[in-house]
Amino acid sequence: MKRFPPLLLLAGPGILFILVTLILPLAAIFMFSFWRTESYELYADWNLDNYRTLMREPAYLVFLLRSGLGALATSLICLIYAWPVAYFIARHGGRYRLLLVLLLAAPFFTGVILRIAALQGILGPGGLINMALGILGFQPIAALMYTQTAATIGHVYLFIPFMVTAIYLSLVNFNFDLLETAKVNGAGPLRAFIEVTWPLNWIGTAIGIVLVFIPCLASAVTPRFLGGPRATSFGMSLGQQFGETGTWALGSAMGVVLFLASLAVLALMGLTVNLKRSGFTGMGTR
Repeated sequence: MKRFPPLLLLAGPGILFILVTLILPLAAIFMFSFWRTESYELYADWNLDNYRTLMREPAYLVFLLRSGLGALATSLICLIYAWPVAYFIARHGGRYRLLLVLLLAAPFFTGVILRIAALQGILGPGGLINMALGILGFQPIAALMYTQTAATIGHVYLFIPFMVTAIYLSLVNFNFDLLETAKVNGAGPLRAFIEVTWPLNWIGTAIGIVLVFIPCLASAVTPRFLGGPRATSFGMSLGQQFGETGTWALGSAMGVVLFLASLAVLALMGLTVNLKRSGFTGMGTR
């Protein structure tokens, strides 16, 4: 009786999982994007009409651009906030580092809808912020709700733990003695960070950017509840194709565009990563 190689036995379940949950659905979406939809029914009429619609209708291009800019703004805000937090935990957290990292996951103990509803109670017209402003005699801030600003605030709140965790996991193996060496050689704190800490931990930063940018690019729930009609995203419009309008073929084409945009982001971030400079040699220990 022929025996299967141990590597195949170990990798088989993972390969099967990826095939069933990722490859086959993506292949189906790609195929449906060339079909047409009539009365909520898909017909195998192979054409490029769905992609022509996406290219010719300004609304879809606006939605995609809005989603891209919103994801970029969210990534930058998360990056600026996450670096000091991750640096403090990695260098000064001591025996409490694990506890501090676990506290970052505290918001995930509840569902996304509940967290967004909590934000509505803070940012809304009758929320805590505008209520406090009214008590102090100030006018309420309308931009805090049902705007792109509100959607960006929601995205930062939801995705900042991913950025902090990615940077922290990079810093936790970083040799901070290198900063003392840089200091002895005349480098100030800012120069030491720019020339030592930042480049040697860029891979964690790049992973954090990917973990924040791509979900924000495809986000639909947060813009719907916090942004409103004025912040309609590409993900919201995509969801409507599979829901209210029933134009599944066009929605599939939008999914393909979104997938290609995500691949482009991954490729771009991959080009910026220098594994050797990050301490990865690709050689195992003997």
